Amino acid sequence: MNLTAAELLERQSTGDLSAEAITQSFLARIQQVEPKLRSFLAVDEAGALEQARAIDAKRRRGDAMGILAGVPIAIKDVICVQGQRATAGSKMLEAFVPPYDAHVITRLKEADAILIGKSNCDEFAMGSSTENSAYQTTRNPWDLERTPGGSSGGSAAAVAASEAPLALGTDTGGSIRQPAGLCGIVGLKPSYGRVSRFGLIAYGSSLDQCGPFAHDVRDSALLLEVIAGHDSRDSTSVDRPVPQYAKVVESPVQALVIGVPREFFNQPGAQATGGLDAEVERSVRDALKVYESLGATIKEISLPHSPYSVAVYYLVATAEASSNLARYDGVHFGHRAKEFAGLIDMMKKSRGEGFGAEVKRRIMLGTYALSSGYIDAYYLKALKVRRLIRQDFDRAFAECDVIVGPTSPTAAFKIGEKTGDPLAMYLSDIYTISANLAGICGISIPCGLTKTGLPIGLQILGAPFTEEKLLRIARMYERETDWHKRRPAV
Repeated sequence: MNLTAAELLERQSTGDLSAEAITQSFLARIQQVEPKLRSFLAVDEAGALEQARAIDAKRRRGDAMGILAGVPIAIKDVICVQGQRATAGSKMLEAFVPPYDAHVITRLKEADAILIGKSNCDEFAMGSSTENSAYQTTRNPWDLERTPGGSSGGSAAAVAASEAPLALGTDTGGSIRQPAGLCGIVGLKPSYGRVSRFGLIAYGSSLDQCGPFAHDVRDSALLLEVIAGHDSRDSTSVDRPVPQYAKVVESPVQALVIGVPREFFNQPGAQATGGLDAEVERSVRDALKVYESLGATIKEISLPHSPYSVAVYYLVATAEASSNLARYDGVHFGHRAKEFAGLIDMMKKSRGEGFGAEVKRRIMLGTYALSSGYIDAYYLKALKVRRLIRQDFDRAFAECDVIVGPTSPTAAFKIGEKTGDPLAMYLSDIYTISANLAGICGISIPCGLTKTGLPIGLQILGAPFTEEKLLRIARMYERETDWHKRRPAV
């Protein structure tokens, strides 16, 4: 079923479709393509159908309906759903069943959305290809030999392949926008503090943010409207009103000024990008021409500290990961080794068995950066440069409405292509990481296909808490093109 969430809501309101029929259709689609894609770690078929029947009964009674009534949604497996396993893609949490719902799940249930299953992800959201999952490798529906991106690759692949019309992911350094770009769908990272992190299994607490995957910008606006808002259980959740994103998304932004950072393209001194693919650059330039045809002013800007983003990120994020993952010690919860000699040996063996190679690498990097004698040289210096990166954005947004560039330097890469070179993998997120360091919002929308038929993503970045404007600007481009309507042949 290729209908968007908005179309599914309309068809239900007219009586053409029931929530149960919609759910059965998506479950059939999952059964059809899942052996090839492996997007899901668990599909709650019985629970989804039970939710759907309850929603249909509610509609027949004439009760007030939630704004996502009868729309199935996939949930990244780092988000807690009461009574369902939450593994974070790790053997460490293989048996963990949360006794509570994450805040975003509570909001989805209140909106009458149907939770259809838990999607695959890189272990503890650490990765750019979903190859770091302890359970399976998800494949890109546009080319089964390629990755869907990461760490939210399961959610992105599920939406791209029409296994679900909507999905939730998390974005710590690009983990929503990058897989959205590689899978040809829309992925939105809200501003830090816009969406509660309560019930999200933490990776980097000053960077993590939940956000939507969808086929188009309208659906993204709808889902963001549901999950955004203050939550007193998250001390970083910002208490400010949530705009009606879905109602204003069709309103173009007048006198639009778009900033294009010179550092995002292959110019002298911009080698830190690892090289921007020519087809990706061409598609981004073509998208800018579309905006120009709509009356936008294109302005070259500079983000002078952006080349340091990867280095800063892999100090800040790994330091926070080292702290957050210290709780998985085999004592309180999580995996415990079966054979050990004493407490220390039990902790060592439990962590050694429970964590995968990439998680261990990041824990060691973070622990080193925080260690005595090195914290000043590495972690504290990284925080100072992080502040400079934020100031670059503040200056840029003083003279332009949004910043536009590529989502990823290349289209989807082959499975196994970068697993032997961690730095090459880390550079996959060169364009997305700075937004997390700065706490701003960003969206990736489809803007083209390579000659071999792989999707290309356009990234649009906005100032903190300007998601309303960001969505309107993204929708301006989407209305003029049909890239978001393309579907893989899987």
